[in-house]
Amino acid sequence: MKIGVCSNVRGDLPWREALEYFAEKGIQCVEVGVGGYPGKDHCNPDVLLNDEAAYAEWKKALDDTGITVSGFSCHSNPVHPNKEFAAESDKAMRDAVLMAEKYGIHNIECFSGCPGDSETSKYPNWVTCPWPNDFGEILEYQWNEVLIPYWKNFVKFAKEHGVTQIGLEMHPGFCVYNTQTLLKLREAVGPEIGCNFDPSHIIWQGMDPVTVIRALKDAIFHVHAKDTRIDENNTRLNGVLDTKSYSDEINRSWIFRSCGYGNDRLYWNDIISNLRMVGYDKVMCIEHEDSLMSLDEGLEKAVECMKDTIIKEEKLTNARWI
Repeated sequence: MKIGVCSNVRGDLPWREALEYFAEKGIQCVEVGVGGYPGKDHCNPDVLLNDEAAYAEWKKALDDTGITVSGFSCHSNPVHPNKEFAAESDKAMRDAVLMAEKYGIHNIECFSGCPGDSETSKYPNWVTCPWPNDFGEILEYQWNEVLIPYWKNFVKFAKEHGVTQIGLEMHPGFCVYNTQTLLKLREAVGPEIGCNFDPSHIIWQGMDPVTVIRALKDAIFHVHAKDTRIDENNTRLNGVLDTKSYSDEINRSWIFRSCGYGNDRLYWNDIISNLRMVGYDKVMCIEHEDSLMSLDEGLEKAVECMKDTIIKEEKLTNARWI
């Protein structure tokens, strides 16, 4: 495995300077935003897909620092009921596919998206319970009329450009947010739909990352290294559905933490070991969103944790078991 990072954490730095900063910390890969929520500070497809000299300079910065791209990120909402926003999101995702094709990899990372409750909606509507029956009807519309048709069309485009692994981050607020919904869309659309596995969103929903890893098996295309700490007192009081600001740490039911500060090293060792058991041996891509730490310290703590936990060498294959 290798240690990666979402490059937008240093979107304040020019591309080459950001790569040099990451390399100094021992980071080997970057997930690069091309639009949507991650932005495109380090990769503007409108330029890099049309200007060969600019692309060559962009690529040289990677080569000079020894860092590679683990994936192109376009997290947004391509099925948003606001048609203009949906179109912008869809463009970012198609740009991600074209950048992956140009760079020579076969995966992108994104969200499934979440439609509204009807064709006249203004905002997405994330359904969290089956009753009253209105909610079930909303889900029927969202999945059968919007989500599945959209993804069938998008997968066709992606395959035409050599992208065969679309890693959806299972994130509350979107239609794909847990194991069941990920596998439901994969079954409806095809094996090109898989997971950008982020334990932090798994943890606060009450799921067990190891159990999810074993259930998803070969559907794990990319992994984020981000932790979550559950505040047991606040959770016992209010549950885990929490709309308070991420900056209100002391009152929230859970907060995002750097790896090792939400759960201990043994917890992360188990995640790494089970990823290897199901055949995932790529990158652990750090997504630094720990609001209790500075940018530098939070990233350094996460890198330190990953250096201790990732398995770097081939597994033992010629042992003589006694």
